[in-house]
Amino acid sequence: MEKIPAKLIIETAVNSLLPSWWEVEVTVAAALFVIAAYWYFTVGDRGKSSGGFITSCCNDDILEETDKIDQHKSDAQAKLGYLIKVGLQAAKNLNAANLNGTSDPYAIVTCGSEKRFSSMVPGSRNPMWGEEFNFSVDELPAKINITIYDWDIIRKSAVLGSVTVSVDSEGETAAVWHSLDGPSGSVCLHLKTIPIKLSRALNGYAGANARRRISAEKQGPTMVHQKPGPLQNIFDLPADEVVDHSYSCALERSFLYHGRMFVSAWHLCFHSNIFSKQMKVRFVLIKDQNTLSGAWLVICKVIIPLEDIDEIRKSQHAAINPAITIILRLGAGGVGVPPLGSSDGRVRYKFASFWNRNHAFKILQRCVTNFRAMLDAEKKAVALSALRAHSTNSSSSRANRNKQPKVVEESLPKIDKFQPFVKEEALVSVYNDVFPCTAEQFFNLLLSDDSNYINEYRSARKDSNVVIGQWHAADEYDGLVRELTFRSLCKSPMCPPDTAMTEWQHVVQSPDKTLLVLETVQQAHDVPFGSYFEVHCRWRVETTSDSSSTIDIRAGAHFKKWCVMQSKIKSGAVDEYKKEVLLMIEKATSYITVRMNSDEADTAPTPASQENA
Repeated sequence: MEKIPAKLIIETAVNSLLPSWWEVEVTVAAALFVIAAYWYFTVGDRGKSSGGFITSCCNDDILEETDKIDQHKSDAQAKLGYLIKVGLQAAKNLNAANLNGTSDPYAIVTCGSEKRFSSMVPGSRNPMWGEEFNFSVDELPAKINITIYDWDIIRKSAVLGSVTVSVDSEGETAAVWHSLDGPSGSVCLHLKTIPIKLSRALNGYAGANARRRISAEKQGPTMVHQKPGPLQNIFDLPADEVVDHSYSCALERSFLYHGRMFVSAWHLCFHSNIFSKQMKVRFVLIKDQNTLSGAWLVICKVIIPLEDIDEIRKSQHAAINPAITIILRLGAGGVGVPPLGSSDGRVRYKFASFWNRNHAFKILQRCVTNFRAMLDAEKKAVALSALRAHSTNSSSSRANRNKQPKVVEESLPKIDKFQPFVKEEALVSVYNDVFPCTAEQFFNLLLSDDSNYINEYRSARKDSNVVIGQWHAADEYDGLVRELTFRSLCKSPMCPPDTAMTEWQHVVQSPDKTLLVLETVQQAHDVPFGSYFEVHCRWRVETTSDSSSTIDIRAGAHFKKWCVMQSKIKSGAVDEYKKEVLLMIEKATSYITVRMNSDEADTAPTPASQENA
């Protein structure tokens, strides 16, 4: 046999083990294609085109959140209501439901459609609670129902007795024992009723039902183009809520109920289905019994509204099982499954058996922090909306001041500094060019009360129901302000066919009329996350010659509430407004050219007048 040279063997091995240059090129090209595709679908996609630069911010990733701005007006016109504080002190001589002659009592306190759960006291016929539950009502009298149950691990909770108490007037009552309608027992209650102003959030006492009550008061249909998720299928939450985080864990009761925790922007939910006992932790109790292969199927729904969470702590279920304890604010009470009691009157729920307790703890704390920041931003937005609403009445007050005799200047209140109309930090440059008119002509031809430019521009965009207010002075801002309302078409599949829009405009001119600053704040009412943000714009027009000026336009999205799509909405708003500016400038240039030519034709001398001269 002929011997194969070693060099040939080495060359053959190298050629078979190392890729060829053609294979390297194909691999690099495929890698670049994958990177480009990933960038396009995660970073480069800035949203689909829509009827306007705000409505286009509604991408397929955004869920519909249709809080309307007229809710801010309702806050300013909040009516008087009542806060009822129900102090559940104790119960005595309860019926024995267990075989050992004791009971595991807990109470459900109901006022209208709202329910609150007390903690469960194991092995006692004379439980001591010392817990408080807050309810907001529109008017008195109001009925408070207290029903005491015996907690059972497997079977349906047995009713030990109930009583209904009527609250007829304001004031505070002493601790009074009320007899239950059961075989035996009575409950001690302490009631206190105080008047409050019922705002949109009912001063934080509305609990889990507040958001549903807001949604019911909204005008127009709600359209959500997405499949229902676990929050809808399991917990019957609104269709616009999505799961932000989920964890495998266990709820601590008599033993650990293993299940899954779901966290959204508004609620913390838990669902368990083990040993034929399905637990849906949702802070509203709904129990049904059905026979299924000889076993009881008990459905308990409990949702923890983030606004009810007062504190989140690290804790331990056992030496090797770290847990998270969620403590609810005083007066919130549990909803769905009886919570654990504490010495300070606040109820709590304990979750254990996390895969990574520390990571889940940080995420839950962040969700609660973001929710509170969203509420603070909403309060600031309400205050700003009230100022803007007040400015609409300043025109008539200004006319009345002109009719009154002059007073000494020193007696008038002086405003050292006007409030900013737009948020400077939200603005980025979108357009800079020369415009064929002066700053003074820009206002007279395009923005004045007798100009028809806004109507023509909105008509070109196929907007409808355009209502333009009159320019008037405002105490809070320098210059003049006015308000526009209209309906704009939406082309995004995530949006309704059209949306109501409100635009506030603010204009300031220099004394010599060579500089004009126009600022606008636009709010969409019916688009997803429309109440979370506003689009702020600033137009700066400066005269450079007798027939031209420079225009610098800056725009951006200002967020009143935090949301997960914040960066995507910001970039989408800026990109679409750049496109929208081109249409604005085109229509403005055409309108000014027609008006100037018309004015020149009117002022030009006719042949008859020349002959007479």
